[in-house]
Amino acid sequence: MNKLDTALVTSALKKNGFIITDNTRDSDVVLINTCSVREHAEEKVFSHLGNLKHLKKNRPGLVVAVIGCMAQRLGNKLFDHESVDIICGPTQLPQLVRLITDAMQKKTRQIEVQQNIRKKPTAQQNESLQNFESQYSVTDKPAPAQAFVRVMRGCNNFCTYCIVPLCRGPEVSRPPQAIKQQITKMAQQGVKQITLLGQTVNSYEYKNGEKTYCLADILETANNIGTIERIKFVTSYPGKKYFKQIIQAMAHLPKVCPCLHMPAQSGSDKILKAMNRNYTAEDYLNLITQARQILPSITIAGDFIIGFPGETDQDFRRTMDLLEQVRYRNCFIFRYSPRKGTAAHKNLADSVPAEVKKERNSELLDAQKKISHQLSRTYLDKQVTVLTEGPSKKSHLNDIDNNDNPQLTGRTAGDYIVVFNGPADLAGQFAKVKITKVSPWTLFGRLIK
Repeated sequence: MNKLDTALVTSALKKNGFIITDNTRDSDVVLINTCSVREHAEEKVFSHLGNLKHLKKNRPGLVVAVIGCMAQRLGNKLFDHESVDIICGPTQLPQLVRLITDAMQKKTRQIEVQQNIRKKPTAQQNESLQNFESQYSVTDKPAPAQAFVRVMRGCNNFCTYCIVPLCRGPEVSRPPQAIKQQITKMAQQGVKQITLLGQTVNSYEYKNGEKTYCLADILETANNIGTIERIKFVTSYPGKKYFKQIIQAMAHLPKVCPCLHMPAQSGSDKILKAMNRNYTAEDYLNLITQARQILPSITIAGDFIIGFPGETDQDFRRTMDLLEQVRYRNCFIFRYSPRKGTAAHKNLADSVPAEVKKERNSELLDAQKKISHQLSRTYLDKQVTVLTEGPSKKSHLNDIDNNDNPQLTGRTAGDYIVVFNGPADLAGQFAKVKITKVSPWTLFGRLIK
């Protein structure tokens, strides 16, 4: 979501006469797009602000903007840092160019945040955000031939550990026609793969008269748009509403990738209840079983939080059991840390010692690594189709058998990373690769010419 916001802001600034610089010291404006999900991310922002404070002593005209979730969460408190000139929340991004211009011309501090973040946006705010998405989301893509499309904003789940509902506001789904127009425009500009985004993307719901649209309808709409060849979506909450329709759409629509990212967070019903996740481990496993019955080729990715308040060894064993039953393609595993403003921070003591969190985190990672390696091995000597993203960042992982070509990276429809040697101009193109070696997280292969 932050990558999309960064792309939107970058595009808006470019179209209003700004040029992106390679060096902070050459800048007239520095923008820090922030995340509040983990405390470490906010600590990095404060570190950046400390460095910029020293830079501004020599360049007092430099304008520094803090945008995104941290701006919304802390608001005016960020002005305690003398380097900050602009504070702009995620729903106020359409106003950012004006805020920067005013700060530069008037030499005054500017702030735009939502006063009541849980209040539904007004029709005017929704229209402003809609126009911002449509106008600026095409220019900057995450990778060649790829683009993000936000289908909804906000979250209504209020998991006790999570700050997102207090930074991004309530769920608001975009009109299907606006999404269709945006994807069509992207397709005309060469985009081949789109990723539909939402904090809980499978909660997408838009009512228009007697018709209620869900994510399955959006997938079908995108599938019918000419040159779009791949469709992905993240992130899904383990809820039953529309789940079957979405999986059926994945199975029957040829362009929709057979990959599902659905965080479980814990395998213990006690901990899931404390997290306010509104499902049990059995509920979660039933959804996975249903998905695999409808779409046997589906790959599953997940998230887990280790060391949540009250987590015992038995609770952790249940999480291990869930991971081993699901057999995820990969998992994002985090150690719990309290977030100020959340229900868990207010009501639950951070009772699991740091060393225990570390040990459990390592054990779960090791178990997932073993499963991922087993799944990767099933691709040995097989041919896969990848959408090439560009040069590999870790070329030393694979033996170079073709010195005339660089090592490239791409992804399969099932979201496996593939590294292979090939011409640089394959970026943004589909390629067929025969897999010759695997690691837990990466497939290595030879380009089939």
